[in-house]
Amino acid sequence: MKDHPKVNYGKTGVLIINLGTPDSTSWFDIRKYLKEFLSDNRVIEVNPIVWQIILNLFILTFRPSKTAKAYKEIWMKSENMSPLRYYTQMQAKKITNEISSNDVIVDYAMRYGNPSIKNKMNDLQKQGCENIIILPLYPQYAAPTTATVCDEVYRNLIKMRWQPSIQIIPHYESEPLYISALIKSIEKKISEINWTPDLIIASYHGIPKKYFEKGDPYQCYCQKTSRLVSEKFKNIPIQTTFQSRFGPQEWLKPYTDKTFENLPKEGKKNILVICPGFASDCVETLEEIAIQGKDIFLKSGGKNFETIPCLNDNDDHISLLKTLINRYIIKK
Repeated sequence: MKDHPKVNYGKTGVLIINLGTPDSTSWFDIRKYLKEFLSDNRVIEVNPIVWQIILNLFILTFRPSKTAKAYKEIWMKSENMSPLRYYTQMQAKKITNEISSNDVIVDYAMRYGNPSIKNKMNDLQKQGCENIIILPLYPQYAAPTTATVCDEVYRNLIKMRWQPSIQIIPHYESEPLYISALIKSIEKKISEINWTPDLIIASYHGIPKKYFEKGDPYQCYCQKTSRLVSEKFKNIPIQTTFQSRFGPQEWLKPYTDKTFENLPKEGKKNILVICPGFASDCVETLEEIAIQGKDIFLKSGGKNFETIPCLNDNDDHISLLKTLINRYIIKK
């Protein structure tokens, strides 16, 4: 038909998705981000009505100031964005260069905050993406991370009149390229320091213990990653811990901060810390671990403390992400 609007088609979209970040360190932007994040029933499995009262009357009144302070410690002023957004953006750009196909469009989104999954899915469809490959940037599957990304993708798919096909890349906790990249990052850091670590702490984001007891496999995947790394890197012992607990309930143990307190008493005064569950450095790695964690360890009697950067946008990581994506691109 002559009057039919132009329709773009024939493309494949790739959307890499990270957790999210506030738009700035202002109290308002932090509160807005926290409200969206903490309102997700996958993240906080509490009666929604009761939780919204607690969230709006108490948590969102006091926590934004504390969180803003943490973000100000690590904010990239030259880029005017958080490290998580910067590195996720760079990952998308570098994957684009690596794939180098006019038929594949690579972009990034955040589960909470901007750019949103909804807007990016719509953008990709408008550019002619009949197929969209979703890569949640969580090596170890968990309901509050990977599953909530899938939830949001499906919610937006429901609203689309012309739905693209969707492929979701699963967890990759034991992917050989991932394990190799982690080991290389450990070896690189060791080559840069002039002391010998007594121990390497592999700190993963925690989840409430009751989530695990209900069937969430996250803890198993974290332990599997640590085991696979330690099987190939045998020079220094590796211990798994869990960080970032929130609220009064019991979370996965051992807790990272409590481990930092106790290690010097056990004679382990020189440690490296790696955070394998984070695809990009963020407030949890740069402020909670590298600043707060170091302070706890040194005040408890520790001597040397260094953090190993996340894989971020280094070549090994881009190669891993490209490999994961290529398995789902339909060759023409």
